[in-house]
Amino acid sequence: MTEQPTSPHDGPDATILPGPWLPAIDAARVIDGEVVGGPGDTPPVGLAGDEPHSPGTALERRRPAPLVRAETVATLASPAARAVVHVGYGHALWARRAADAATHAAIREQIRAARARGDAAELKVWLDQLQAAKNARRANLPDALKAAAITAAAGVLVMAAGLVALGIIVGVVTPLGVGWGDYWHFLGWLLGTLVTWATVLLPLAAVGLVPAWLIAAWRTGRTSTTGPGWVATSSDVADVADVADVDIVVDERTLTQALAALRIKQITDYLKIAQMQYLVAARKEGRGTHAVVRLPAGLPASYITAQTRRESIAASLHRRVNEVWLRTGDDAGLLDIWIADPGALQEGAGPYPLLTDGKVDVFKGVPFGKSLRGEPLTMQIRGRNSITAGMPDQGKSSVARTAMTGIALDPTAELRIWVPDSNFDFEAFAPRCSRYVMGPDNEKIEQICLDMEELVDEIQIRGDKLIKYGEVEVTRKLASAGVGLHPIGALLEEAHIAFAHPVYGERIIAACETIVRLGRKRLIHLILSTQATTGNSVPPAVTMNCANGICFAVARWQENDAVLGQGAYTAGHRATDLIPGVDKGNAVVRGLTQDRSVVAQAYFLSASRGNDQVTPIIRRSLDELTRKGLPVPGTTTPRRDTTPKTRDLLDDLDEVLGTDLTPAAKIPPLLLQLAPTWTPYKTLTGTGLVRLLATEGIKVPSAGNRWPLDQVTVREEITRRSTADLDE
Repeated sequence: MTEQPTSPHDGPDATILPGPWLPAIDAARVIDGEVVGGPGDTPPVGLAGDEPHSPGTALERRRPAPLVRAETVATLASPAARAVVHVGYGHALWARRAADAATHAAIREQIRAARARGDAAELKVWLDQLQAAKNARRANLPDALKAAAITAAAGVLVMAAGLVALGIIVGVVTPLGVGWGDYWHFLGWLLGTLVTWATVLLPLAAVGLVPAWLIAAWRTGRTSTTGPGWVATSSDVADVADVADVDIVVDERTLTQALAALRIKQITDYLKIAQMQYLVAARKEGRGTHAVVRLPAGLPASYITAQTRRESIAASLHRRVNEVWLRTGDDAGLLDIWIADPGALQEGAGPYPLLTDGKVDVFKGVPFGKSLRGEPLTMQIRGRNSITAGMPDQGKSSVARTAMTGIALDPTAELRIWVPDSNFDFEAFAPRCSRYVMGPDNEKIEQICLDMEELVDEIQIRGDKLIKYGEVEVTRKLASAGVGLHPIGALLEEAHIAFAHPVYGERIIAACETIVRLGRKRLIHLILSTQATTGNSVPPAVTMNCANGICFAVARWQENDAVLGQGAYTAGHRATDLIPGVDKGNAVVRGLTQDRSVVAQAYFLSASRGNDQVTPIIRRSLDELTRKGLPVPGTTTPRRDTTPKTRDLLDDLDEVLGTDLTPAAKIPPLLLQLAPTWTPYKTLTGTGLVRLLATEGIKVPSAGNRWPLDQVTVREEITRRSTADLDE
């Protein structure tokens, strides 16, 4: 005897047998009850060559076709089952809402919050209060029923008395000739009419009320749940895809689910015995949701803030990675979570608040922008320095422009701006500046160097004045007194270009280091704007003394930590998560709030000719100075002539060099001994000397990295120059 097939895959004709061995619904696409494709949309074996209207094989013709296809039954039954389930869920939800509304909703809210925080002691207190309230309600139930019965009886008596009184008024008091019989006849007719209308209208109303009631319950249940899986069909796949694009509610439940999805052993084991402890329950903060969770023992928050786990949490919450910000809280076991609303990073900070009017006191800071939580941010100027960095065209120059605009609106503040590049971004500030240099040529870089060294001298002058007035640092009173202690806001744009200059770079670096270390108490605020923050681009001695750090999108953690502080990347403060172009104008900033860092959106002020927002503000600040009868601060003090043109490097070298070869590293001390007050020699090094000589036309050979120079070479260059001058 031939053994019968035991499954749809046994036997040569298995794929064409009708009945319960038809392809599974969830493995095929169903259109109007017809199976049009299975897994991979490959036709079943044995039917691949059939024509659309082929009668099929002999075996198929012998077996009677089923009266109702299984797919059709499932297609019809599943929506009906879902509808019944949704109606039931709708009534259950109504009942729960009614219970919350009628049975101590405030206590229930406290219970939910205590459960979210994992506070067992507080939870017990609120549960006891809820039980006590329920007991009190049950105890008062007989009295409530008795009061209701008395009220109903009193109502009936009042109504009867009213009818009798009306009859007396109609039949006795009024001379209308209406007797008692007529009155009672009228009341009987009225009551009969009302009963007749009620017997007709109530059924009609019920016919419409019941469907409306069921539809409302179905809609409530449908919005609260998708129903159990056994009533779902393959057509629900599209609905699931649509739901995936809908924002989900970020609360303790979804956050806990996201943490559980990480499959970290400590979390998995902890959730088997208790709920996650939320020290700060999930709550709306600005344009996002904030929460603080206590992690299980032995699990540091820094383990969760790793990039791959952050991506997993973002996926669980239907967010972009840079919309999920995870940080270490007040201790290593606290995870500080902030989830941005979808699209919050593209909203911007809004218009600059002082665009049309208003002034600034730099002692209180200048407008900066808003955090993603919607909080206005102020950049502190007093006692601070600032660095803004990031990839090109992400907003660092715009932030510097916004900060300098705010400083310009303080009538007592002096502005100094240096741009070692051909850049139009700050041209509008020139009338408001006491020192403004823009350009990449050597003469402009030299002037920047001299101006910064002048600012170093200003620091010492201000120190002497503070001693004279007996103050530790500049106060508002001294700043407004006109004694030379007014605020100075200085900006070095594209600082990496100035620092890398072969002739003046080292002197500019030395000046910057002195300014950021000593200028803050003298009310001198230096802003450095740069694309590069590591290596020799910006020395660590400069970045570590800038309390305000504004970091736009960067490529590596090294650039991130140079601006935001060592260990910032590991702790979850990451500008590397900002996407260049997409998140333009967004930065991770430190020093603007009490938090280690916040994600901020800076105010934008356009400087383009077609939409110049800066010039009107600068003009307004100049008008205010004119109204007060004051000059532009700092313009009455001429630039110091710190570089007398009488000194010549080659002449000085000819004087200090002997006949023997002298290594370049030993020459700067000789020059300083010759001219101890000559500023360029104070910071000159052997490498700097070799670079200077290259600009003078003298190439010094390395010679084993000693770079030796002799007097003969110098004299030959002096003679050549003299001959060239005579020829001219």
